Amino acid sequence: MTVTEAELTEHFEATIESNDRVEPRDWMPEAYRKTLIRQIAQHAHSEIIGMQPEGAWISRAPSLRRKAILLAKVQDEAGHGLYLYSAAETLGTSRRELTDKLLAGTQKYSSIFNYPTPSYADVGTIGWLVDGAAICNQVPLCRTSFGPYGRAMIRICKEESFHQRQGYELLMTMMRGTDEQREMVQESVNRFWWPALMMFGPPDDASPNTAQSMAWGIKRNTNDELRQKFVDMTVPQAKALGVTLPDPDLRWNSERQAHDFGQPDWDEFWAVVKGDGPCNAQRLEHCRKAHEDGAWVREAAAAFALEESR
Repeated sequence: MTVTEAELTEHFEATIESNDRVEPRDWMPEAYRKTLIRQIAQHAHSEIIGMQPEGAWISRAPSLRRKAILLAKVQDEAGHGLYLYSAAETLGTSRRELTDKLLAGTQKYSSIFNYPTPSYADVGTIGWLVDGAAICNQVPLCRTSFGPYGRAMIRICKEESFHQRQGYELLMTMMRGTDEQREMVQESVNRFWWPALMMFGPPDDASPNTAQSMAWGIKRNTNDELRQKFVDMTVPQAKALGVTLPDPDLRWNSERQAHDFGQPDWDEFWAVVKGDGPCNAQRLEHCRKAHEDGAWVREAAAAFALEESR
């Protein structure tokens, strides 16, 4: 008996409606598949590019303990990229294809990684603010409608939560130190606060993909909902830390039982997304060089696999 596309669509929509998982061998609309590949690839690329800003501080960390912590975190990010590329491969693409698109600049990664890290305090601020924003974004993805993506996110979120606590602990240690260290933390927070808010994407009324992704259960919350959650979560943490968040409009709204806050510079956001950020060219060039330097490893692995198959 031949199953019509209308019947397949009906079954797919029923799966989404009942909050069940779509698995790789299940029929799915091509637009759903392409949306997932785009989102998962962007997430995977962000993990790989995201190794650079903190990785630059490994050799300059102030103690062996801090070096070991940073090495472990950067290694975790590489693993997250692997989990996500593997999830994308179940949709009929390949890691090589996605990597080629990243290196060619035709697929994006999170705008936050196009900002420089000139201060060691940035290692802690990235852990606290950037990984904190990532947690807000990613915990709902554990319930995303595509099975491999949701299962990959469970482990990723556990590790990101640990990274966030590591970053906060580093900043707390610095805030208990000298005046110079406290100034370093505040300066770092001032630079990263607004880019961290941009991590959730543009406002809902300017986001071209949110509505459809919500309808398909790929996303569980809108960009603005997640941004609000992040602000409400972060304000008491900043108070405990002893830093000021650089937003003159930030205040508690008793009627909404949530914080009011200012808007990031969305012109800056779109400029960074389009490749005109402080470190866009530097990040991609570093990634291309690493890919070229690793060519002999890929060639050796391919030759070994060919020999083994004979």
